[in-house]
Amino acid sequence: MLDVKKEDISEESKKNHISYYKSLCRVISDIQKEREVEREPAIKNHLEKRIEAMEKDKKRIRDMFPDINEGEWDGYTN
Repeated sequence: MLDVKKEDISEESKKNHISYYKSLCRVISDIQKEREVEREPAIKNHLEKRIEAMEKDKKRIRDMFPDINEGEWDGYTN
């Protein structure tokens, strides 16, 4: 049986996750720029997989804090 850890949704955790979310957005943007200039298909594919994984993590964070609306999340990325 798999031991599933309950997510910490305290205010401190929320603050930390928002900070991490912002960081993910910046990293995704940087990787997208790198992918645009990359010519090697294997490297482009690797970069795409990294972006996909980070997008999943962003969704997980948004799902943890449903009280934050989409506009607020967008505001955290600017």
